[in-house]
Amino acid sequence: MLDVLARSQRARVCEYKRNESVLTTPSMIQSVKGSDVWMEAAGNDRTLHFMGSDIVMESGLRTTSNSGMQSEIAVKDSVAVVRLPLPDNLRFDDSVEVVAVPNAYELRKDPRRIIDNVIKLRKAAGFNRLLYLSGLGEPSTLALLTYMGVDLFDDALPRAAGISGIRLIPEAEVVTGEDESESNIKAMEEELEKIRMFIKADRLRELADQRAPSTPSSVALLRLYDDVGYEYAEETCSFIGCRFSCNTTEALRRPDIKAYKERMADYRKSENKRILLLLPCSAKKPYHISKSHKAFSSAIHTAPHDTLVQEVIVTSPLGAVPRELDAFYPANSYDIPVTGEWKPEEKEMIRSMIGDIISQGWDKVICHLGEDYELVEGLADMECTVVGDVTSPASLQNLDKALRDATKGMHPVDYLIERNSMMKNMLRFQFGAEAADTLMDEHTYAIGKFPYFKLFREDSEGKKVQLGMFTPERGGISLTLDGAQILADSGYPVIHVMNFEMKGNLFAVGVIEADPRIHVGDEAIAVCEGKVRAVGVAEMCGREMTDLKRGIAVKVRHKVK
Repeated sequence: MLDVLARSQRARVCEYKRNESVLTTPSMIQSVKGSDVWMEAAGNDRTLHFMGSDIVMESGLRTTSNSGMQSEIAVKDSVAVVRLPLPDNLRFDDSVEVVAVPNAYELRKDPRRIIDNVIKLRKAAGFNRLLYLSGLGEPSTLALLTYMGVDLFDDALPRAAGISGIRLIPEAEVVTGEDESESNIKAMEEELEKIRMFIKADRLRELADQRAPSTPSSVALLRLYDDVGYEYAEETCSFIGCRFSCNTTEALRRPDIKAYKERMADYRKSENKRILLLLPCSAKKPYHISKSHKAFSSAIHTAPHDTLVQEVIVTSPLGAVPRELDAFYPANSYDIPVTGEWKPEEKEMIRSMIGDIISQGWDKVICHLGEDYELVEGLADMECTVVGDVTSPASLQNLDKALRDATKGMHPVDYLIERNSMMKNMLRFQFGAEAADTLMDEHTYAIGKFPYFKLFREDSEGKKVQLGMFTPERGGISLTLDGAQILADSGYPVIHVMNFEMKGNLFAVGVIEADPRIHVGDEAIAVCEGKVRAVGVAEMCGREMTDLKRGIAVKVRHKVK
């Protein structure tokens, strides 16, 4: 019986129970007897003692991962043993609860093969099985492998390295010439404890970024995983999240940040926006509550011309953040070191994204970036307004004057149109263009002050029905049952549930099938026979809801009574 206690993208803290035994993951299986799970080596044979079962991992003549000779999957007492190379059509029957790979050591320091095999194994195993790679884990790679979806490791590699006089620590391999076996085991245990802590805080990617530079192969592993493994990794990214730091170049390639940039590729300026204003980011998030952006606001919103101005924040690692999206994740959650120096990757990314926005056509581009003007220099003819500090009285006066001069003779639109255009872009970012068009037709409008917008629709009888509202605390638009039904009817990704009375949250056991496009943190719409039964926030991704039979799938906000 498997319970997932915490998640951080593909990584998770699990509690696996069998009979009276309990195993918490990620963890290390030791080669000394002393627990319900341990590995015994005798000659050429290796036996996994797993909660009362004796599982033969290796015996006699063995094939290698490079042999091209595929072996049969051996299943005993819910544990499947599969050797590399993996079968072409890898499948596990319903009796399997743990997948063990006895010769995973052969993948060590081969990043591409690690990625290929872990993804293939994890996809075949699904979310309801533990994955154990024997001989592959060491202190410097545990965070990376756990981040990729591995649950169980063993002490084979750290003990072998220790006997050879190699000290393994998370930061490096150090040759000492002494027996370092026990020191290596201790380092493994300490690193696993940190990993579990980072997973519970939903920040394991940060630890993986820190550990990657320990060896060239680990750097390659993370970079290749972010590239060729992006779709696999992105499936478990959250639409909402906690504060996180981007302190390394590798952090620029995080899958949740890449997903943000893909959404931004579909961003389109509103028809009423004619002036593009480029602003610097702030340490405080969301930007609009920071001291500096409140100062900018005092210069921008001094006359009705503000409805003609599109504010875009220039930043790393996100590149460009339109004002209406600054309270969404990840714009509301990241931290970066502020030094005034920009890496080539950051400059290229920012120039590309700002260039795309500039290409959409503007009457005027105003730059209020100060020293960071170099990031956008040459992308368009633009007026710079900063004198010294970006919030100095002279700078703010220049900004006010530049906006007034640029909009002279233009007719500002009504604030109702302004709210609607901002809300439409917010809907597009969260739900996609098709869903945004479905929710916001000619009878729909937004009310309230940014970002506390509420979305209403007026029916044929003049009755006002609320469809949703933006919730800054969550960083997303929360739907009502009426709004959820409109999206469900339009073919938006939903969760099909059993026919039962929902009294609280939706648990995975009640899910028949969930659309695999659903991410953690998404608005989750639960339907039964086409009718919405509940709406709330997804606590699992779609495939996990389908695979698991335990745990909260959706934290329900509204349900049909």
